[in-house]
Amino acid sequence: MFARLSQLTRHFSQPLPIYSRISAAATSRSSMGAAIMSSSAAEDRGKRMIHTAGCIIIGDEVLGGKTIDTNSAHFAKYCFLLGMTLKRIEVIGDDETEIGEAARRMSENYDFVVTSGGIGPTHDDITYESIAKAFKLPLKLHDDALKRMKALSKPHPSQKNFSWDVPSPALDAKLRMVKLPTDESRDESSQVLFVDDSLWVPISVVNGNIHILPGIPRLFTQLLDGLKPLLIPRLENPEGKGVYRILFSTPMAESEVAGYLTKLAAEVEPKGVKVGSYPRWGRKRNSVTLVGKDKDYMESLVPQIESGVDGVRVENEEDADESEDEGKVS
Repeated sequence: MFARLSQLTRHFSQPLPIYSRISAAATSRSSMGAAIMSSSAAEDRGKRMIHTAGCIIIGDEVLGGKTIDTNSAHFAKYCFLLGMTLKRIEVIGDDETEIGEAARRMSENYDFVVTSGGIGPTHDDITYESIAKAFKLPLKLHDDALKRMKALSKPHPSQKNFSWDVPSPALDAKLRMVKLPTDESRDESSQVLFVDDSLWVPISVVNGNIHILPGIPRLFTQLLDGLKPLLIPRLENPEGKGVYRILFSTPMAESEVAGYLTKLAAEVEPKGVKVGSYPRWGRKRNSVTLVGKDKDYMESLVPQIESGVDGVRVENEEDADESEDEGKVS
């Protein structure tokens, strides 16, 4: 029995067979190759032309009704004016799994993705760590962001004894906001953008096309405006050139023109033109829109649509309201 145990001990203490070592080495090379390919794909995403966009609004306070989301509406207008097609807006809570899943999916499906919210100093601000985990990236203290924070931010009046040099819970909380997802195989300059000299807040860019922004509306809009010059060279139709909207005002009820608009939508869809119908509650006139890129074709439809909805073309929805008492524009 002891002899048998001795044999087994010698057997298990022997070096791995050559094929096992080869297999382990191959697995290591495969993992390294996958990481290189992932970094290369991220670089490509950060440089390719932008056609489509997605937006992720993050926060339990939005889902709970405490905070009214205005950032998605601003982003929709931003995309339209720049000629990007906004394909999806999602509102999700402060949930690591949901944040990660949404970020991975949108990064894969759309050219330009923004997130809003969840990058503050408290325990429920988990956007950075959730997206970092989703893409298997470490969180790294960004020195330049910290320097800018020190230079441009002031302690709250309640933090009279706060010091950047003395460890404290308040300091730890502030540092959470400058620990960013970082792909250490790539140049940091493409992963952390400072687009406004008056703000210390960075735009953290993950996987080449996910842009992590704060949820505070003023900061969200200010950073998007600062990002614009970096996006324009990657747009086919910068400043909305090539994307047009024609607006009509009609005194007809939506149900009255629904049949005509259904036929019209089917007719213009092959040309990449979309038809919209919008009720204006409390007013006697409703709105109809055409949105597309073929300006000449859209212009050719104007007389037909004015007749079909018994309305007129306008620049703004309110332009024909002075004729409401008559029910239609004379």
